[in-house]
Amino acid sequence: MGSRSSVETAYIAGFLDGDGSLMLQVKQRSDTKRGYRFMATICFYQDSRHDEDLYWIREVLGIGYVSIRNDAMTELRINGFTAVIDVLQDLQPFIRFKKLQAEALLAACHILASDIRLLSNQQLQVVLEMILIIQGNNYKAHRKKSREELVKILGLTP
Repeated sequence: MGSRSSVETAYIAGFLDGDGSLMLQVKQRSDTKRGYRFMATICFYQDSRHDEDLYWIREVLGIGYVSIRNDAMTELRINGFTAVIDVLQDLQPFIRFKKLQAEALLAACHILASDIRLLSNQQLQVVLEMILIIQGNNYKAHRKKSREELVKILGLTP
C-alpha cells in the first residue's frame, strides 16, 4: 500500500462509511474439494460522472481495481484476505458507521488468511458468525444466505 497521511486515511474511511461496503461472501464452487470458497471485499461506489475520487483512493492505497458498471456507477474493489486486512487495519481507527462490519471482517480475514484446508470446525463457526454480523449490519439490497444455508454449505451440521 502507498504511503499516506492520517488526513487521507480519515477521508478514505469516511468515504467507505458513506459510499462503501464491506463484504464476506461464501461462494459455492464445484471445482474445490470443500465445495465453497470465501471472498472478502472492500468496495467503494460513486456515480461515474464523479468517479475521480475512486481513482485517487486507489492511488493512495496502492491497491484495488476500478470498474465502470452498466448502471452509470463506478466501483473500486479490493479483494483478498491479506489486502483487506492491510487496508482495514489502517482505516479502522477512523471508521464510524461500519465499525461492527470492519471488526467482523478483520476477524474473519485473520482466520481465512491461513490455509483454508486446515481450518477447524470451530474456526469455520467463528467465520460464519462474522458473516452474519456483517450481513446483519449491511443494507439489505440483495438476498442473503441464512444461518441454516451457511451451516449447510460449510458442512457444520451437528
